[in-house]
Amino acid sequence: MSADFAQSETRLNLMRAFAGESQARNTFAAGLARRKNLYVLESVFTFTADQERAHAKVFYNLLEQVSGQNLQVDGTYPVELFPDILDHLRSAQHNEYQEWDHDYAGFSRTAQEEGFPEIAHIFSMIAGIEKTHGDRFGKFAELLEQDKLFVSDVQVKWMCLNCGQIIDATMAPAVCPVCKHPQGYFIRWEMAPFE
Repeated sequence: MSADFAQSETRLNLMRAFAGESQARNTFAAGLARRKNLYVLESVFTFTADQERAHAKVFYNLLEQVSGQNLQVDGTYPVELFPDILDHLRSAQHNEYQEWDHDYAGFSRTAQEEGFPEIAHIFSMIAGIEKTHGDRFGKFAELLEQDKLFVSDVQVKWMCLNCGQIIDATMAPAVCPVCKHPQGYFIRWEMAPFE
């Protein structure tokens, strides 16, 4: 037997998820990356933020049954105003894993228990996406920590995110030979969003 959606914990969890995804949609870290001439990291934050916006919309649309109501929810939301881009990457990784392993897994169980299997499934699917986000942020953090964001031990393909130029080298060029954008626009080909 399903719980009454209008009185369910699931509706509150959807609002909590909407609030968290809406906060994740903000691109403060992207702005810091841009100021540090790290366009590739700005793009990673923005690319992920656009996906968070899509998640927020999914969660919000699932609240249609209670449209017109005000929902009061409690929750904890991080304040992250770090001066260092590495701190933002590691914090983003942590937050994505928190959503994956704890928040959305728990929300999914609650939705299942309350008789909302479709919502439970959506929480589970988005949880998997959040893990992917955490993995992505972690990979870029590792490269930055190892001073390998633009350097490789072996020859790899580098792609300019501005013009699409692809170069085989152990280091991304200081300046793109085609569009003259700086090194901060280069990403390892295997990490580019679109091959």
